[in-house]
Amino acid sequence: MLWYVIQTYTGREENLIQMVRRIVPRELYGECFVAYHEQLRHRQQENQIHIERIFPGYVFITSEDPDKLFLFLKNVPAMSKLMSDGEFYFLPLDAVEAQFLHQLMDEHHVIRLSYVATDGKDHVSYVAGPLEAALHAGTERITGYHFRLRYARVRLALAGEEKEVRMGIILNNDVRRELSYGKVEAPIAVPEQYRVAKRKETEERGIAEPQDFTQGEMVRVIHGAFASSIAMIYQVKKHSVVIGVRIFGRDTPSEVAFEDIEKISS
Repeated sequence: MLWYVIQTYTGREENLIQMVRRIVPRELYGECFVAYHEQLRHRQQENQIHIERIFPGYVFITSEDPDKLFLFLKNVPAMSKLMSDGEFYFLPLDAVEAQFLHQLMDEHHVIRLSYVATDGKDHVSYVAGPLEAALHAGTERITGYHFRLRYARVRLALAGEEKEVRMGIILNNDVRRELSYGKVEAPIAVPEQYRVAKRKETEERGIAEPQDFTQGEMVRVIHGAFASSIAMIYQVKKHSVVIGVRIFGRDTPSEVAFEDIEKISS
């Protein structure tokens, strides 16, 4: 399926999608959607996650027969108005950019928060989540970070224009706090809150060895940003393990030292 971009009025994107679903034959397109992203906001001593449109005024649609699809789109009332105003366009998305966006978004077409670890001097030492796709696509994709406002700047091309978008990030200090969802523009269900348990220290622990842990085993994190979290071991290395920590309903991979985890008593 090829990706195409349809222009519409800002704030009317989901209405256009509903009209497309009513008027356009289903066999002419694969998906029709709006792209959203999560952003972490600080409001009166509270941290909130907002889900907002990342490209206001744009709707994405996939199709293998764009010529027939376009003929039906012209019959959509919202499209007719845009055409008469000279503001309508239906443009293909570059295959590389389409693949990049696909890697960034989840099944709800939301770019979730990425976990970013720093060395304390604003130098990034570890990234997990959607930003990993930007790193793999080349260092030129990420143009910078704004740690105080919790976002990374990412460069991409949309409908022939180069754009710089903000991708939300979450830092060590954030995952220790209680987070709630604020404004949610996407038509999806979200949990009311994301809770992180308080840190629990363990006393008189021995030094763990690689053979003490096995892939697929459930462990408790006792030190670091994910303290008190329950995680599954993905991989056992010589001096560390890669675990999957549940954040916002998804398993985020993180590498930790043996001394930072403990077995869960059966």
